[in-house]
Amino acid sequence: MACTGAAVAQQLLLIAGYGGVLPGWQPWPFLLVAAPAWWWARGRWRPVERSGVGVRRLGAIPGPVYGIAVLGLAAGVWAWLQPYEPYLGHEEAVYADKARSWADGTPAAGWGTYRPPGLPALGRVALAVHDDVGALRVTGLVLVLFTLTVTYLVAARWTSPRRGAVVALVVLSGLGFLRRVPEFLNDIGATGLLLLVVWLLTRAQEVRRSWSLPLAAGVAVAAFYLRYGVVGNLVAIAAAAVVAYGPAAWWRVRRRVAVAGAVLTVGLLPHCVYAAEVTGSPLGLILSATEQANRTYVGDGLVYYLAIFPYRLAGDLGAVLMVAGLVLAARGRDARRRFLGLTSVLVFVVLGLATDGEPRFVFLPVVLLTVLGVEALARWRTALAAVAGLAVLTVGGTAQVVAHGAMPGPVRQSASTVPVARALAAAPAGSGGPCLVVTGYEPETGWYSGCDAVTYGQYRGAPEGTRVTLVLYERGRLQPGRAELTRLIGRHEPTVRRIPTAGSLGTATLITWR
Repeated sequence: MACTGAAVAQQLLLIAGYGGVLPGWQPWPFLLVAAPAWWWARGRWRPVERSGVGVRRLGAIPGPVYGIAVLGLAAGVWAWLQPYEPYLGHEEAVYADKARSWADGTPAAGWGTYRPPGLPALGRVALAVHDDVGALRVTGLVLVLFTLTVTYLVAARWTSPRRGAVVALVVLSGLGFLRRVPEFLNDIGATGLLLLVVWLLTRAQEVRRSWSLPLAAGVAVAAFYLRYGVVGNLVAIAAAAVVAYGPAAWWRVRRRVAVAGAVLTVGLLPHCVYAAEVTGSPLGLILSATEQANRTYVGDGLVYYLAIFPYRLAGDLGAVLMVAGLVLAARGRDARRRFLGLTSVLVFVVLGLATDGEPRFVFLPVVLLTVLGVEALARWRTALAAVAGLAVLTVGGTAQVVAHGAMPGPVRQSASTVPVARALAAAPAGSGGPCLVVTGYEPETGWYSGCDAVTYGQYRGAPEGTRVTLVLYERGRLQPGRAELTRLIGRHEPTVRRIPTAGSLGTATLITWR
């Protein structure tokens, strides 16, 4: 009881804006300590279950109303967080640059062929409506609402509408998920599509004569073009489906499996042809995307996931439900539960071995284990109502953690890069023509300057007539030493100017020539 009270108290403390008393604005995992005690004493609080008048009144409200309320809460949190991160971050800027490049021909600074085209395509549509950062961020919000809607609907089918709303609410409250809600990224949207694939596979086994398999293949193709990294998730899903349901179950629907394979082949054919042209191999872009991982050894992503599981993935409340879900999947005989639990485990393993670890890469197992965790609590309405109430508090507390704990670092960096980029955009009269910026912060500099941008490692000169600017920060990254800088300047006669900034990178030195 004391730990539960402490968990509630610290969420109220965060909501009130006093999270600075916690180290790094990080709440303590009190519920992970309290949960085993509550489970041990479950026989004592069952009488409360029978006399829960308030719980019965809450149960009279239709489930879809709760689902809509969760979406409204997500939109409100998205809007509230926008002023705390007003500038595009590194990854956001990469996709934004490509979207703008398709819109008006501006160079796509930071773009690589290993990146998928889905998000820039959506961004291109957004920029046609309104050409600014806000339009791109609204696109991100649409993807968030899509994924939460899918989460609600799928969880409602597997459990009940009210429990589906609780699942969506708990997913929203997690630090890993909520941190990415305000941004223009593809991870959350891809999670919604992957969840649809998982649901369609369960439907293929649970509904006779269902043609869910070909539809699942089509959704998988859409997820792939939105984010190439879903390949690891799809491999884990397929392997888990074979193990959980058994090869014989899929052999019985082999015609539909064959049709699904044809849909997958046709859908991926354009990518394979393009990849073969660019890299010489149909799998070249996928392998190239994997090579971009910032890992020090094979498996360090798996070690990372083991280190942060489950608290750093889903927060205190989400962590308890994820563990409960894992236990339910391990102990249950139900094929669907085995499938969801095994998929969750395999996603961590496959992605942990294939790439570096980041919470945004593994949103799918967070959702699946949360569904199972809520299902484990389903027999106790009072406990479920308490989870929902605490989840509402946790959304508010986590939003404060994101605003004051996670966002200030990137914003302080942007306070250096954005003024410099805008200064480059406001070049003096007579300095028109193409421009190229060489910097360790190329995507965001490219977006705010309108110039092409490359890193020092990528710079190989520029066409005649191009205005080239080397940007060096007082505390910048990936910058050349004195000898390398002299080599880069060569025989050019550059102009040098310094721009003091209030950001974490300090004063910028701009070395420009044409």
